Amino acid sequence: MKTIKNLLFGLLIFSAFSITAQHNSFEVEVTGKGEPILLFPGFTCTGEVWDATVLELSKGYECHVFTFAGFGNVPAIEKPWLPKIKESVIKYILENKLENAILLGHSLGGALALWMATESETYKELIIVDALPSTGALMMPDYKSEYMLYDSPSNKQLLAMNDTDFEAMIVQMASGMTKEKSNQQKIQNWMIQADRETYVYGYTDLLKLDLREDLAKINSPVTILAATEPYGLEMAKSTYDLQYKALAEYTIEFANGSSHFIMYDQSQWFIENLKNALKN
Repeated sequence: MKTIKNLLFGLLIFSAFSITAQHNSFEVEVTGKGEPILLFPGFTCTGEVWDATVLELSKGYECHVFTFAGFGNVPAIEKPWLPKIKESVIKYILENKLENAILLGHSLGGALALWMATESETYKELIIVDALPSTGALMMPDYKSEYMLYDSPSNKQLLAMNDTDFEAMIVQMASGMTKEKSNQQKIQNWMIQADRETYVYGYTDLLKLDLREDLAKINSPVTILAATEPYGLEMAKSTYDLQYKALAEYTIEFANGSSHFIMYDQSQWFIENLKNALKN
């Protein structure tokens, strides 16, 4: 009986610090107490990517950690994927009365945070981790948002690709995103586990998103933590200057020598700069 009581007590203690809720467009885990921070992962990643970050931030903040539909164990939703994610997150903020929330986003998650901030002045602060307002413009010299279509030859090829070829492609992609093999394996697993249509059409949504001019509407303080690899510091500076030129004011710090997953490649640097951003 004593053992059962102890077990129940332990479960009650755990639930006081970590609560997981399922919504149509995402799963969210809430940990800690204090000002609310919404943590958005990158494309295909689960909220696990923020584990070390939450370990630190939950000491003084209420961390809302998201895993989006189609990734991890969260069921897929119908397209358009990214607009539905955005509207659902906004609804979540309103329903839970998360006033003056801080938005922390990596890659796709950073683009989502920027998009939300172009439409509302209610966010206390944005911390953007290696994310751009227009991923498509970085990848395509003659980029136009309207060129990004669901029904495209490249999308059809990805949807028809067999698992062996898809996994080979993923292994190659993940090798350039972080330096350690164990972390590359995590990223590979997330990408392989992702719902294939979400992978294809959700990425199309991201490529279609072009916030470069809309950045002028953002009034919240913005801190950018940027990687320098694979092209080096000067190229990274040039890219960020060009993409963020419509944003009136922001602070940017470069993780020199880091690949895309800064929280893995330079974990101590990342936490220190994250805390500095929140302090300032």
